[in-house]
Amino acid sequence: MLNPRRSARTRTSFRAAAVAAAALVLAACDADSGTRAEAGADKGAPVVAPGKPGEPAKTLSAEEAAKAVPDDSPNAADFRYAHMMIKHHEQALEMTSLAEGRAGSQRIERLAGRIAAAQEPEVGAMRAWLETHGGDSAGAHEHDHASMPGMATDAQLDRLRHAEGTAFDELFLRLMITHHQGALTMAADVLSNGNNVAVEEMANDVIAQQTSEIGRMRAL
Repeated sequence: MLNPRRSARTRTSFRAAAVAAAALVLAACDADSGTRAEAGADKGAPVVAPGKPGEPAKTLSAEEAAKAVPDDSPNAADFRYAHMMIKHHEQALEMTSLAEGRAGSQRIERLAGRIAAAQEPEVGAMRAWLETHGGDSAGAHEHDHASMPGMATDAQLDRLRHAEGTAFDELFLRLMITHHQGALTMAADVLSNGNNVAVEEMANDVIAQQTSEIGRMRAL
């Protein structure tokens, strides 16, 4: 079974190589107006494109690589991920906001602060991506946010709001670990089914960061 993170990295690497080749072709065309000989030299520069998992890399001419640049237009999985992950992160931010004054340990307060500092910019990035690609007009749907992986229920959030000290710390860690695990599931899904490079990069960032945070939380 393919590793979705490895598959995404392969697609991204190939796109990067192909885009670089396209840049070479464009540079050659620009140079053509002044020096055709130099343009011809640039135009013939080979590009090494990574192969699919288990397959060798291929050497393409600049023109071949430019033509091979895949279309990374967002698909339904990309839009679904952005919309749902914004809501997912917003719940995490709500949970972290409760730590100050309720947590029994400064380590929990610091952890909550780190999570908030990481996820607030990610929400902003996903909102900006949606605006760039059409936002709600580009296939947004009303999602059952309670059914998203790892989401805390209203009852669990209410218990967290009323917990203090050690009870808060234990409940916060249990809910946040589950919440992070849900985010990993969503990120892996879009890496397998999405098509947009920017979304792939955001999903890989979520996987790297939240996997590390799960490890830290389990150690507390």
